[in-house]
Amino acid sequence: MSSSTVITNIATLVTNDPSSGDGSPLGLIQDAAVVIDGDRVAWTGESRKAPATDNRVDAGGRAVLPGFVDSHSHLVFAGDRTQEFNARMSGRSYTAGGIRTTVAATRAATDAELEANLTRYLAEALRQGTTTFETKSGYGLTVEDEARAVRVAARHTDEVTFLGAHIVAPEHADDPAAYVALVTGEMLDACAPHARWIDVFCEKGAFDGDQARAILTAGRARGLHPRIHANQLSYGPGVQLAVELDAASADHCTHLTDADVDALAHSDTVATLLPGAEFSTRAEWPDARRLLDAGVTVALSTDCNPGSSFTSSVPFCVALAVRDMGMTPDEAVWSATAGGAAALRRTDIGRLAPGARADLLLLDAPSHVHLAYRPGVPLVAGVWRRGVREI
Repeated sequence: MSSSTVITNIATLVTNDPSSGDGSPLGLIQDAAVVIDGDRVAWTGESRKAPATDNRVDAGGRAVLPGFVDSHSHLVFAGDRTQEFNARMSGRSYTAGGIRTTVAATRAATDAELEANLTRYLAEALRQGTTTFETKSGYGLTVEDEARAVRVAARHTDEVTFLGAHIVAPEHADDPAAYVALVTGEMLDACAPHARWIDVFCEKGAFDGDQARAILTAGRARGLHPRIHANQLSYGPGVQLAVELDAASADHCTHLTDADVDALAHSDTVATLLPGAEFSTRAEWPDARRLLDAGVTVALSTDCNPGSSFTSSVPFCVALAVRDMGMTPDEAVWSATAGGAAALRRTDIGRLAPGARADLLLLDAPSHVHLAYRPGVPLVAGVWRRGVREI
């Protein structure tokens, strides 16, 4: 039998329910309370109106918001790329092989080592308020190594993405068509039972539009839903392909034409922005303001990976988005919660309303705005996941 808990004396409650509180997209309620019953939110409202429950938690005048939904990460890997990062930040040209360096380390690792690495970064993310995460394969690039990556990931999340099409595997460098055939054939057969999504890096030096369409279409025929790495390093066909195939998310979206923005605005495809990547590579920032003003649904995620964005901190990405991408604090928090849920086509997370999953975090601050206002400060003072307090 489940027990009920009320968290009361909340200075600011972010519900992401526009029918609540102040009627904004964040549905802010001041001097609020939230009731958890089992693994679900049962009630939200003003603290003085809270119903009786079995247990009571005093928020002490702090803010509560939905747990972060990190809808883009690459956490099944081994090794790191410290030397590559150091060289890049030192202004030296450096050819470490990029993704291939991680592929070699990942192939050499045992299943136990990959899982230990994954759980380490998941615990790190949880401490910073992430309660739902998506993660991808893509550092194995053989049938066996991709299959074990999705199997390891599936033990820890329902949001597993098959990314055999991260780059062309080194042993197929002279015959990319043969690698696309492998990805859409034997590799897909081995990985599809353990994944929900299929992804492709559509970019110069990775996969072109025709190859990406073939890969995503093959995945869709096997019951996997598309998402896509699109328009990160240059203008290209990725965003238009995402909209054409009803991809849940087009991720990065740094180099966009007006037609790309318009296509996203008139689709159900979410633009997932990953500021950790621009921070770590000193690349051009995505223009979130342009997307938001056009009516595009925007998500914010970490892109946690050992090469171009080695951060598991959604609060850090919120601060970057506000400082450098033109987002308001309210927009950034919405995009890191409800936006991430939209990018995963989920309605049970990313919001705090009756019936939603009881994933929430307590900030050691009176307002969600402090996530951008106090960058780098560990503000997460409590985390509930599926109604259970874990931090």
